[in-house]
Amino acid sequence: MGTKFGDIISAQSISLSDLKGREIAVDAFNTLYQFLSIIRQPDGTPLMDRKGRVTSHLSGLFYRNVNLLEQGILPVYVFDGKSPELKTEEKKRRREVREKAQKAWEKAKEEGRIEDARKAAQASSRLTSEMVDESKKLLTALGIPFIQAPSEGEALAAQMARDRVVWASASQDNDSLLYNCPRMIKNLSVSGRRRVSRAKTFKTISPEIIDLDLNLKLLGITREQLIDIAMLVGTDYNDKVPGVGPKTALKLIKKHDSIEGIIKGEVKKIDFPYEEIRTIFLEPELVEVPSLEWNLPDKDLLTKVLCSEHDFSVNRVHSSLDKLTKKLEELRGESQQSSLSDFF
Repeated sequence: MGTKFGDIISAQSISLSDLKGREIAVDAFNTLYQFLSIIRQPDGTPLMDRKGRVTSHLSGLFYRNVNLLEQGILPVYVFDGKSPELKTEEKKRRREVREKAQKAWEKAKEEGRIEDARKAAQASSRLTSEMVDESKKLLTALGIPFIQAPSEGEALAAQMARDRVVWASASQDNDSLLYNCPRMIKNLSVSGRRRVSRAKTFKTISPEIIDLDLNLKLLGITREQLIDIAMLVGTDYNDKVPGVGPKTALKLIKKHDSIEGIIKGEVKKIDFPYEEIRTIFLEPELVEVPSLEWNLPDKDLLTKVLCSEHDFSVNRVHSSLDKLTKKLEELRGESQQSSLSDFF
């Protein structure tokens, strides 16, 4: 679910060329769920191999990262570990939503309601442990590093950005800001468009960058206060306070300083463990990040992972890799490095 800040957070539109040469920590689960939701047939059926195994995540991961590497962008994927106990209810809610959507999808397909089927299918997406393992194998074959977080991947990605291990963190989830990510990038995609909900049209999108410290300054609040605002509008660990949206939450916090102040003033009833939730964002479980290394794509291993194991077109995969290799050679020339591998 993440936190919905509405329009109180300001973002700046950028182009992918602005990110050339930058290391970007990517929220792996967030990204894989995007692929599982979006990369489907018109009736909502995901891409599958001959054995009926879903391959939407692999298709998205391969082609998007080829495009990012061609742009000179260096992604590193951060995978979630064990979720905090407080997230149990949210995970249960998500599971129930997926199960309900699965039934709605099957019914819509039977009745020939293609558009309804597609919408329901997107909400039924499941990310399995097998898919995660397959994704890690694919990233290795692409020469892209990944890191396993002990808990929430967004927390570790934020730490990496704050410690300047990477330049920014990429996610569609605003929780990255609560974990103290200095620069957060949304819409890290080269597609340039996104389907409009409940419509058959598309809208143009572009990458956006959110500067946390600048936003805090503009809003006149601290990160601790931003976390309190997030709790008021709802996080993965608590439901929103009824009748409170982002703008109202901002006014309440600026007037009363904190959730404790709101409670003391008897302004709103707070029935969630706000101190514990606050600690999750302020003191997340982190690890020492190893040195990151990007390598050239392994054509033979990619052919095995995608084509031999999952029936991807050899011609399409090789064509994409040949194009990528040519682009990397150009980038190597621009950076005047002594060898292609030195570019990484």
